[in-house]
Amino acid sequence: MTTDPGQRGWTSRTLAAQALGHIDEASRAVVPPIHLSTTFIRDPDNQYRSGNIYSRPDNVTVREAEAVIAALEGAASAMMFGSGMSAATALFLALSPGDHVVAPEVMYWSLRNWLMTEATRWGLTVTLVDMTDLAALRAAIVPGRTRLVWAETPSNPLWSVTDIAETAAIAHQAGAVLAVDSTCATPILTRPLSLGADIVMHSATKYLNGHSDVLAGALASAREDGLWERVRRNRSTLGQVLAPLEAFLLIRGMRTLPVRVAAACGSAMTLAERLSGHAAVSEVLYPGLAAHPGHEVARRQMEGGFGGMLSIRLKGGERAAIATAARVELWKRATSLGGVESLIEHRASIEGAGSPCPPDLLRLSTGIEDPADLYADLDRALRAANA
Repeated sequence: MTTDPGQRGWTSRTLAAQALGHIDEASRAVVPPIHLSTTFIRDPDNQYRSGNIYSRPDNVTVREAEAVIAALEGAASAMMFGSGMSAATALFLALSPGDHVVAPEVMYWSLRNWLMTEATRWGLTVTLVDMTDLAALRAAIVPGRTRLVWAETPSNPLWSVTDIAETAAIAHQAGAVLAVDSTCATPILTRPLSLGADIVMHSATKYLNGHSDVLAGALASAREDGLWERVRRNRSTLGQVLAPLEAFLLIRGMRTLPVRVAAACGSAMTLAERLSGHAAVSEVLYPGLAAHPGHEVARRQMEGGFGGMLSIRLKGGERAAIATAARVELWKRATSLGGVESLIEHRASIEGAGSPCPPDLLRLSTGIEDPADLYADLDRALRAANA
């Protein structure tokens, strides 16, 4: 890297667009090359002055992706992983058997399921709590035993909002670390570390990449402390790394992150407002609406928009929800979120037994299409399903 753009006070939009302004010294290319080699030459005296030994812990392309994320989050360090789940579980596995963790009742389902099954087999004690209720959070924390508080905001798929600053204060008072899953907010809308969080996590598969063609995860830390070093060692030992091709594609995706997020936020707000008055819809869950219980907190800690995700609950119940999803043409019936294409999903069917997701709910991920087209397509499907 030939310059340090962060020291110039450039905005996140500029940092993302230029991927920190990296110029390849060998070719003078404005697009960083992909370093695919799995192994690297030793110096004649048997040293590795390049810093590269073997591709599992060392890859230039991966480090470039990490540098962009660290800059966007204002972090001391960032680490890439092979998926969002790999990034999240890496942090929990850096704890010790017997440690207590607190996590949200409503959160990304795969991680919630892992915490309640595999994490307990590892020896962790897990308490799920309503993270919007600060009194309940205080009551759930066990001073001296609680090592990690995990928050997700806005939370998937009900889009409740956690007050990051207040949650950080509560966690730190008890000697715990606060980690925030900020996948749906992205660093364009919320920077949890600036609000007091210690670690931020992203399923980079989603908005950071934004093209539904890369599986990746990321952690960014406010400090390079003992916990962070344990995560780093585990990543290398367990092989939880991101491949260089995926890192290259992720860098490409992050260059358009601000404009994609802005488009998705605008469309989500338009849809939330229009669907709030729809005859077939009983409730719209979106933090941008003034009636949303987390609106004021979201307004304080989210800048430039309230995210591209919303959910709707249908008056016709589960039958109407599934029928609506079956009738859309422009929206794509698929799992995931944060891509340029808009997705719709009957989330309770995906999560299965034990899911806290209401059966009448449809989760919507708005892409960058014309919001008028998105509304017209959904309106037709809603009317047909409820005829």
